[in-house]
Amino acid sequence: MRTFHCDHCQHQLFFENFACVSCGARLAYLPDLKTIGSLDEAGDGTWTSPLPEATGKAYRLCANYAEHDVCNWALLTDDENPLCRSCRLTQVIPDLSRPGHREAWYKIEVAKRRLVYTLLELGLPVKSKPEDPEKGVAFEFLADPDDPSAPKPLTGHANGLITINIAEADDAERERRRLAMHEPYRTLLGHFRHEIGHYYWDLLIDGSPRLDDFRVMFGDERADYAQALERHYQQGPPADWPQRFVSEYASAHPWEDWAETWAHYVHMVDTLETATSCGLALRPRRADEPTLETDPQRGLPATFERLIEDWFPLTYVLNNLNRGLGLPDGYPFVLSEQQIAKLRFVHETIAGVAVAALPQPPPELETAAAAAS
Repeated sequence: MRTFHCDHCQHQLFFENFACVSCGARLAYLPDLKTIGSLDEAGDGTWTSPLPEATGKAYRLCANYAEHDVCNWALLTDDENPLCRSCRLTQVIPDLSRPGHREAWYKIEVAKRRLVYTLLELGLPVKSKPEDPEKGVAFEFLADPDDPSAPKPLTGHANGLITINIAEADDAERERRRLAMHEPYRTLLGHFRHEIGHYYWDLLIDGSPRLDDFRVMFGDERADYAQALERHYQQGPPADWPQRFVSEYASAHPWEDWAETWAHYVHMVDTLETATSCGLALRPRRADEPTLETDPQRGLPATFERLIEDWFPLTYVLNNLNRGLGLPDGYPFVLSEQQIAKLRFVHETIAGVAVAALPQPPPELETAAAAAS
């Protein structure tokens, strides 16, 4: 996540801010400019921003901002959709007449917006089901039924539809589940990163030239999924899972290995972008102490090697800060060579999407270049 500042008073802002806590300016995230800008009313429900790069542009607040205060994004007035690029991905919201559901919905949308921000920064396709019924992505946020004997909605992914049980927005309930599952941590944002990993497996790996390499690295996904999960929950992970997988759950099936590795990679990228944007640096006194090279212009890591070189010293800072506060380690993992190889595979898959999205030269220019060579 980048750092943001109020364009009125230069006070530092969080990505989730609706208003500047220093000067009170109305704020919105402007996806077309990839920044948070203050807003001035222009009449008829439209707004302008004093940012120089917003000159001549008019905005509308996302309907979930204007009506429900669960979003802080805006969209250009020529966009016919009343919802912002993140909120339009949501197909089902919880029943807001029930106590606690509005608060849960707000927390869920906050996590989803962070996810969407990172996906767009990585250059990944993010299309809603109405935009692309076959390959688009959608979210539904469901609550447990009143009848305790009725089936509860499970967080998961199927054919581009990601379901989140809103109980995960309750901190106490999520912690109870974390302890029951013996997980080092469990977060709402982590659920989004994991489930979107399943979606991108379908989109980027299944049926692609990378599928054979995937099977070499992660295993054969054609193994019966239901049987694999049942075996995992009955027998637990293999004894050597820390050398091969980023989590116990990743050992259950190649699809889960991919989704857990994908989520871990996105976690690393987001954290490194924040550290870089804040200008975080380590100045070691000895050559064997960790260093963190920062370049505010670099943004996301250009190479996997740079990402890994910066990641380990950053985890040292994270864990030492948490220990100083009497908290558990912020990064309770040790990456093995095999895990790093899988993370590299995710990195190269995403990088391939960015390369494919580059403008291609006209065929006549390609023919001329071939002739010249």
